Amino acid sequence: MKILNQEETKRIADKVLSLSKADECIVTINGARTGNIRYARNAVSTAGLVENTQLTVSVAFGKKQGTAVINEFDDKSLAKAVQRAEELAKLAPENPEFMPTPDKQAFKASTTFSKSTDAIDPEYRAQVAAYSIEACKKKGLVAAGFFTDQSSFETVANSRGVFGHQAQTGIDFTCTVRTEDGRGSGWVRRDAQDVTRFDPRAAAEVAMEKAIRSAEAKALEPGRYTVILEPAATSDLLAYMFNSFDARSADEGRSFLAKKGGGNRMGEKLFDEQVNVWADPWDKDIPVLPWDNQTLLARERMDIIKNGKIASLGYSPFWGKKQGQRAIGTPGNIIMAGGSKSTEEMIASTKKGILVTRTWYIRMVDPQTVLLTGLTRDGTFYIENGKIKHPVKNFRFNESPVTMLNNIEELGRPEVLAGDESQFQLLIPAMKVRDFNFTSLSDAV
Repeated sequence: MKILNQEETKRIADKVLSLSKADECIVTINGARTGNIRYARNAVSTAGLVENTQLTVSVAFGKKQGTAVINEFDDKSLAKAVQRAEELAKLAPENPEFMPTPDKQAFKASTTFSKSTDAIDPEYRAQVAAYSIEACKKKGLVAAGFFTDQSSFETVANSRGVFGHQAQTGIDFTCTVRTEDGRGSGWVRRDAQDVTRFDPRAAAEVAMEKAIRSAEAKALEPGRYTVILEPAATSDLLAYMFNSFDARSADEGRSFLAKKGGGNRMGEKLFDEQVNVWADPWDKDIPVLPWDNQTLLARERMDIIKNGKIASLGYSPFWGKKQGQRAIGTPGNIIMAGGSKSTEEMIASTKKGILVTRTWYIRMVDPQTVLLTGLTRDGTFYIENGKIKHPVKNFRFNESPVTMLNNIEELGRPEVLAGDESQFQLLIPAMKVRDFNFTSLSDAV
């Protein structure tokens, strides 16, 4: 089904709302057109285009709720969906934490749509793959990668007058390059809302250079080191921490933001003063929808960490009412202030340290401290006197991002990343951190 415009979705939403006899009704309509190309061993393996549109109708009778989902939009299908949701609601037990859907509010549009991204065609996708494949063949390297582009829309409406509609676009690219003997590996990731900010040639070159330089890796004794973590290495670590900025989990003693004796650590200084983090739906580099599609509440620009102090925690409508706090839409992005230096400039100012391209296979060890364990991969290098001296074997680490953000020596330029472990879009800098804890070696590249 084609991407629907605001006029079309408004007509569908109004129809659904008019059919409902429930105390309240919420309609969500979303759809996407997603193109992709995948390649491995220097050859394209799959390519395709997926289109899907669906409607979700949620109703409530008192505190009893029901939901139905369909992907057909004729009048008969819409009526059946409403009927099904209402039947389920009448059968459901009461939800003790039920909160009414919000009243009518305005959503300030954000620039989440790019015509250039929307215009991507199969030829463009093939060219992205070709840049990596052809360059790797010339240098005796082996490339594997995945490029996706998406044009989508989301519409929200409820029986109290809320209505929002917005289109979005985005691209995601990852590429792994190996030496033919498998001893060297490099990797790169690029994410963007506007494809004109994406350079596939430059991205492929990064992965190729790391693959060549990472061969002949030497073992280095595990221990605590000064590390330079590239944005892709920091993003998944920090995502675990940012996912914990929820007032309820803190108030109930389930997160690192819980206060001994009860309550949370709002206002406390927990990080280095260099740490400043905020959310902003209208940020020019990483815009997101101006509403939270779970609660239908408007998002706001909000400080999360200010000069190392906890500046805000998220309150759901239920927990906000219980605690006497205002609930707003949960952030769609996380932005961390950085510096102006490139990774190369940060390396040049490092006497001894380790450069980490990427972290992966991350698992939570202790939610109370956000202690994580994971591995480095795809390019780990020893730095001495401001230069990369040689590649080193990968490490397992046991480290907490809370500790990391207290050991910052320098912050680099932020990059846009769709972190694999995060519910947010991220704009995260590279960072130089002292005393990073490597616990053992890994033979994998």
